[in-house]
Amino acid sequence: MLRILLTGGGTGGHIYPLIAVARELRNVSDINNIPLDIVYCGSYGDYKKTLRAENIKVVKIVGGKYRNYFSILNYLDTFKVIYSFFEAWVKIFFLMPNIIYSTGGPGALPVVVMGRFYRIPVFIQESNVVPGRTNLICARMALRVGIAFSGAAQYFKKNNIALVGNPLRNELFTNIPSLDSAKLQLGFSPEMPVLLILGGSQGSTRINDSIFANLDFLIARFQILHQVGEENYKDAIEKSNFLLKSYTAEEQSRFRIVPLLDTVEAMKVAYAAADLVIARSGAGTIFEIAAFRKPSILIPLPEAKDQKANAYEYAGTGAAIVMEQGNLMPNLFHAQVIKILSDEQTQLKMKEAAGKFARPNAARLVAEEILKIVTSH
Repeated sequence: MLRILLTGGGTGGHIYPLIAVARELRNVSDINNIPLDIVYCGSYGDYKKTLRAENIKVVKIVGGKYRNYFSILNYLDTFKVIYSFFEAWVKIFFLMPNIIYSTGGPGALPVVVMGRFYRIPVFIQESNVVPGRTNLICARMALRVGIAFSGAAQYFKKNNIALVGNPLRNELFTNIPSLDSAKLQLGFSPEMPVLLILGGSQGSTRINDSIFANLDFLIARFQILHQVGEENYKDAIEKSNFLLKSYTAEEQSRFRIVPLLDTVEAMKVAYAAADLVIARSGAGTIFEIAAFRKPSILIPLPEAKDQKANAYEYAGTGAAIVMEQGNLMPNLFHAQVIKILSDEQTQLKMKEAAGKFARPNAARLVAEEILKIVTSH
C-alpha cells in the first residue's frame, strides 16, 4: 500500500491542484495495480468537505502565518506555528507516508519540515512565477520541484525542477459546450460578444467599480457575465439595478451578475461562452483561461507581486494584455477591449498563444513524477 500525503495552505489555489493530482494518482495506480491511500494533512480552510468528497482522509494541522505588515496576529500566530511543528511531528509519525506532495502556503511548512525529519521524500508544486516564502524554504528539502511558469526556474536548483504547469481538475474540460450553446445556456444571444469578468473568489471592488463606470460603453456593444464575489454581491445588485433602470429590457438582459462561479459546470459554461476574459492574474485563473484558449485582459492585484509576475510572463506569449490597476481608466479600458474584439486576427493569435501555453495534462505529469520518486526510493 502506497500512502501519499498531500499538504497545502488551505485556499482554493492550494486545494484544487491537490485534488486534480489525487485523481490522476488514482488513475495511474489503478492502471498499474498499485494500492493507494491518499491523506491530506495541514490547514484546510473551507475545503474539508471538498477533500472528503474525493475520498481523501483529512488530518488537521493548526496553521499560522506571517503577514507582510504589522499585526498583533503575527505575535499570536508565532505560538500556533511552534505548536503546528510539534503536531506535525506526532501525526506524521503515525501516518508515515511514502511521499509528501505540497502546493505551498503557510500550513504546509510544518508538514514538509517534519516529513524530512523522518526522511520522507518531498515533491513541491510552485504555481506562480515568484515563489511564496514557504516554497522557497521547502525547496531546500525537496527532491523535486514542479513549476507552472518557466520564470520560476531561477528560484530553484536547476537539477530538480520540472516544468509541469498548474494542475487543473479534468472535469473542466469534458463535454465543453460550443460558444453559441454556452451563450444560450446563460441567456445571452449568440450574435453578440460576451465579456467574462472575474475578480476572484472574493471579487474585486476596483474591477467591479470600473465595470459599472463603463456600463454605457459595454452594454451598447457586448454582453457581460460579471462575477463580483460573495462579499460584493448585494452592493453590486443594488448598483446595477439603479444604473440599468433607464435601459430597455433587452439591454438589461445583456448584463448578468453572479456572486461566484462555484461549480465546475458553471465555470465551464462561463469560460466556453466568453469571447474575452477580464480577470486578476492568479496562477489558477491564468491556466484555466489558457486551457479554454480565450483572449484575456489581466489586471494584477497591485499588492500581489506574484500576480504581476504571472500576468507579464503570460502576456509575453501573446495570449493576453496586461492592464495595471492604476491605468484602469475608461479610455484605456475601452481601447484595449475594442483592440481585441474588433480584430479577428488578433483574437486568433491570442487563442493560439493561449493553447501553446496551456498544459491540460499537468495533473497527470505531476502524478507520474510522484510515483516515479516513490518507486525509486
